[in-house]
Amino acid sequence: MTHYISVLRLDVSACRQLNITDGYSLHRVVYGLFDDIRSDEQKQSSVISGIQWVDKGGDARGRRVLILSNRPPKEPNVGELETRTLPEGFLSSHHYRFTVCLNPTRRDRGTHKLIPILGRDAIGAWFCQRASGWGFHVDPLQVQVDAIKVMRFDAGAQKNVTLQQATLSGRLTVVDLRLFKRSFMSGIGRGRAFGCGLLQIVPLPETVFFD
Repeated sequence: MTHYISVLRLDVSACRQLNITDGYSLHRVVYGLFDDIRSDEQKQSSVISGIQWVDKGGDARGRRVLILSNRPPKEPNVGELETRTLPEGFLSSHHYRFTVCLNPTRRDRGTHKLIPILGRDAIGAWFCQRASGWGFHVDPLQVQVDAIKVMRFDAGAQKNVTLQQATLSGRLTVVDLRLFKRSFMSGIGRGRAFGCGLLQIVPLPETVFFD
């Protein structure tokens, strides 16, 4: 299946026209680039299958949003969109440099409520422990927690959403190619509807010391 990688560039004027004020408004803009092909049952979820995105932030001139999708986006009425197909063989390497924005949480065994993982060391350890379930291995010494922030917004029927986001970077080694491909195509962790879970990866060359 062909996948598409896109970047949506929004200058200050575009952000103002689209009324972008928080994570939910960006969620609305990104999903608006695609036809909603969900069934009635699937529409009960805030996630639209086959679409991942992450807010890359910006400055006084505007912001960038990176999007991975299993179908091409529509041309926006506001902003600039550039789309390319994912190169063949992109997921065939064993080692990658990565960046990922995640919603690090655990479920309390007693209350079954989701509890945020707090602190850089704890978040890094949580990520490394879960990596094998996503098809890759990460050396704890090669993981950096770059930023932690808390987003609060009103998401329609889901009132007063609070979402902790942590951005991690480092190097990973693929240990299960099938799982890794699924993780890349579908995203990892929770909060994917609101810009979490997209594995942003760059293949690293193999280092061979002996034939």
